[in-house]
Amino acid sequence: MTTDRLPLRRALLSVSDKTGLVDLARALAAHGVELLSTGGTARTLREAGLAVRDVSEVTGFPEMMDGRVKTLHPVVHGGLLGRAGIDEAVMAEHGIGAIDLLVLNLYPFEAVTAKADCSLAEAVENIDIGGPAMLRSAAKNFARVAVATDPAQYAGLVEELAANNGTLCAATRFTLSVAAFNRVARYDAAIANYLSSIGEPTDGVPARSAFPAQLHAGYVKVMDLRYGENPHQAAAFYRDPEPVPGTLATFTQLQGKELSYNNLADADAAWECVRQFDAPACVIVKHANPCGVAVASGCGDAYERAYATDPTSAFGGILAFNTRLDGATVKSILDRQFVEVLIAPDYDQDALDYCTKKANVRVLRIPPGDGGNRHDSKRIGSGLLLQSADDRGMSVGELRQVTRRAPSEAELRDLLFA
Repeated sequence: MTTDRLPLRRALLSVSDKTGLVDLARALAAHGVELLSTGGTARTLREAGLAVRDVSEVTGFPEMMDGRVKTLHPVVHGGLLGRAGIDEAVMAEHGIGAIDLLVLNLYPFEAVTAKADCSLAEAVENIDIGGPAMLRSAAKNFARVAVATDPAQYAGLVEELAANNGTLCAATRFTLSVAAFNRVARYDAAIANYLSSIGEPTDGVPARSAFPAQLHAGYVKVMDLRYGENPHQAAAFYRDPEPVPGTLATFTQLQGKELSYNNLADADAAWECVRQFDAPACVIVKHANPCGVAVASGCGDAYERAYATDPTSAFGGILAFNTRLDGATVKSILDRQFVEVLIAPDYDQDALDYCTKKANVRVLRIPPGDGGNRHDSKRIGSGLLLQSADDRGMSVGELRQVTRRAPSEAELRDLLFA
């Protein structure tokens, strides 16, 4: 039986990323929460003037094997897994005190293995064992225990504790549990992907395949969509756990109706095209195909040129710009044609104000970024096609004339959007 609000009396803190740690610990201590900790985390808390007990003192066993073994003990896991109203007697028999909150983030395996010079030995030592085990124990017992896995969660915890006399509600404990299981799943996937990309063990930096023997992918749900490719299909949009800056998944919707599957598919095509240009550019996409692409000295002129390419197809299209949109350009667009989606890195305030006159137009802002998609993928029957992203450019020297009339210099420049 899950009780709605439960007080925190004892917390175990063990983190690699110490962002916000001291402030959280101070807030917990202010509510009378006993603090348990390990290694460097305990040292950081003591240096901040906080009272803390080492886990080794509680378990009766020292940290050993260079920290490989420190929390794998029944006193720790019993304290996390013990059920309220069921396990008190056996906990008392074995001297196990309940732990009500676990604050833990894992060894930085993903960050370490992202380095080009990471050796296999370094990667292995950054595979956390005790951390995921504790996260699973705490997350399984959300009926009584809360678990925080990310510094971004701390402010919400502190706020709820302050507003509710040092207690957390069942909904918060459950939400934190789901986040913890998701974190463990992503962590294990990263380890499996890394090891699956190595042909054989080595004492140095291993050669790694871009396509591991097994591929474990995890995605974060962004939103439900109005419908799928057809109105009778349901759909949702998911993003990578850490999307590349400047890609479509980083958008913020500023106004407009709910997005559909086709809206996002076409928006991605338009955005990936327009972000290839350095000069102000406009791309208009309709039914997955560009029907107008142009560059100019400003976004207004770029739009005029793109629209002139195929005014008929531009109706109901997706319009993407690689520069900040001004009010005059937005007025020109919305007074002339029906638009499904507008995309830009940013908007002048008068542009946003004018967009409100067409409340159904979906307005997306995508912060600029230098990175592109790492891979392209396509689902096929019970399988996945995966390839490196097509980021190859084209130069004039690669073009070959196959017609009787040679293109003029101006035509070549327009073709290449230089």
